[in-house]
Amino acid sequence: MSDLVSGLISVGILVAALAVVYKPLGDYMARVLTTDKHLKVERGMYRLFRVNPDAEQRWPTYALGVLAFSLVSVVFLYLLQRLQAFLPLNFGRGAVSPGVAFNTAVSFVTNTNWQSYVPETTMGHVVQMAGLTVQNFLSAAVGLAVAVALVRGFIRSRTDRLGNFWVDLTRGTVRILLPMSVLFAIVLIALGVVQSLHSGIPVTNPDGSQSTIAIAPAASQEAIKELGTNGGGIFNANSAHPFENPNAWSDLVEIFLLLVIPVSLTRTFGKLVGNRKQGYVLLSVMGLLWTFVLAVTWWAEAHPNGPAALLAGGNLEGKEQRFGISGSSLFATSTTGTSTGAVNSMHDSFSGLGGGMPLLHMLFGEVSPGGVGTGLYGILVMAIVAMFLAGLMVGRTPEYLGKKLGKREVTAAAISMLAMPTVVLLGSGIALLMPGTTAAMANSGAHGLSEVLYAYTSTANNNGSAFAGITVTDGWFQSSLSVAMLLGRFVPIIATLCLAGSLAAQRKVPETAGTLPTTGPLFSSMLAGTILLVAALTFVPALALGPIAEAMA
Repeated sequence: MSDLVSGLISVGILVAALAVVYKPLGDYMARVLTTDKHLKVERGMYRLFRVNPDAEQRWPTYALGVLAFSLVSVVFLYLLQRLQAFLPLNFGRGAVSPGVAFNTAVSFVTNTNWQSYVPETTMGHVVQMAGLTVQNFLSAAVGLAVAVALVRGFIRSRTDRLGNFWVDLTRGTVRILLPMSVLFAIVLIALGVVQSLHSGIPVTNPDGSQSTIAIAPAASQEAIKELGTNGGGIFNANSAHPFENPNAWSDLVEIFLLLVIPVSLTRTFGKLVGNRKQGYVLLSVMGLLWTFVLAVTWWAEAHPNGPAALLAGGNLEGKEQRFGISGSSLFATSTTGTSTGAVNSMHDSFSGLGGGMPLLHMLFGEVSPGGVGTGLYGILVMAIVAMFLAGLMVGRTPEYLGKKLGKREVTAAAISMLAMPTVVLLGSGIALLMPGTTAAMANSGAHGLSEVLYAYTSTANNNGSAFAGITVTDGWFQSSLSVAMLLGRFVPIIATLCLAGSLAAQRKVPETAGTLPTTGPLFSSMLAGTILLVAALTFVPALALGPIAEAMA
């Protein structure tokens, strides 16, 4: 079977699977996030941490909860790595160095999961499971909590309350992420993903020498790594490693996990606002952008310019034969569109155009379909910007879902939207001026610039994938990329919660003859056009010097 046919079948199966779970999962998440009932285990956790689950919070209190929880998580994860030598199952791996420990703590708490170390030789199983895997759950649940807080801003009226962060965090973890992760960990084990507490398997090489093949509790990590749009691999080769992703079926399951919650959240949104068509509009825009990036990436990798790639029938460099060009392109598109960062191929080995498309996908922002929660609130922010632009064109105060978009709302949306581009362009520009940057890049010219641009785009978008030709282990990159992750995560969150508080304080305004419908193709086109316009105006100069120049060469 040709790669084209197998790829089309894989895409068809993936889309069909997402369609099957779209309604039940979306409706289930809506019930979870709105019910007044607390599970017994949840009530026990509230008593333990002295939380009143029935007390709701204003947006500053909600934001403070997000920041305080994240700060404590960074400190805890940093200390866990620094104290690794005293923990069980460390296999002789000592304390993680301060720079790497801080970068890793920030990375996993911000749902970025950027890794500047070799996991199988750096982290013991306790740090991996009690530290990194726990944050895979909690960082995803934080994004989900912020998304539902923004939705409450739209559906509530004349109130300053957005819900309770601790309740939203707990429910997202206990009722959504945990049961789904357990189920799919079992599925991945059945498909051949390794699950073991041993450190490795001793083997004798053909020349008689001895070595060890590293193993780990990979299946349990892999499930939440993909489901929570995290991305941190338990092995250095990430989802290209046969112990994490052994075959085409496991690959398809992992891509499904990347997309299933962000896609289904559009159904949750439509259910909560009382109009399912609102969710379908968001889904259509997400799907359009995702399909565009997939088509161009796949075509570029299947039709390369180099003579060696042409003889091979496509650009197979950096790709696993069991996935091929189609599976690699599908994974690359989905992982960069969901702010996950897991990879089953080497993006640095893609062609100029093929590698530029995953980069562009991240530069759209976390909207196609984005991460757990982040995708929903990211595209809602873009919808507000689109409505503001429409209001400017017709000379009336813009409205969205019955709420007027005044100065405060548009300012909050603009800050949330512009935080990532500011971090990416400033971070990349400063890094390129640093004297040691050239030595850190494996390539010069346009591709070297793309490596630096990709690194700051990935960290500012809380993605975590990389053009791995750049070495980021020195002090400058460890610290600057940590700052990029923090700003890229928490500035949009604070701005989004401020926006939610402002919307909730308003009363709903009735639709009139002058109200722009937001459930049809006109608004879908406006929203998609706004996303493309913002990315083009912001990033085309930088892209022209990197992937565009490389593709044209």
